[in-house]
Amino acid sequence: QVQLVESGGGLVQAGGSRRLSCAASGISFSINTIKWYRQAPGKQREWVATITSGGSTNYADSVKGRFTISRDNAKNTGYLQMNSLKPEDTAVYYCNVAIIYWGQGTQVTVSS
Repeated sequence: QVQLVESGGGLVQAGGSRRLSCAASGISFSINTIKWYRQAPGKQREWVATITSGGSTNYADSVKGRFTISRDNAKNTGYLQMNSLKPEDTAVYYCNVAIIYWGQGTQVTVSS
């Protein structure tokens, strides 16, 4: 059974940083692409960042230069380092692995 567990969310002031983690089990983590999405209240879920099995990364324009996606295959864990946070980054953040597997989400709230 595949399980993804996000952690690291919380309340942070604008300009601050936060690192999200996505711990995976029950899946061959190293061969799969990891993506982060987010969903703000009243909005559709949007893609944030991707890291492939080979380590290639891609970011939404709204987070480029501020967020960094990474992975540690030995720990079966993906990360999203978020810097220079803005109030508009407030959302529930979800990790996604192998397209069909989702975590439960972790809330990030950025206060102005």
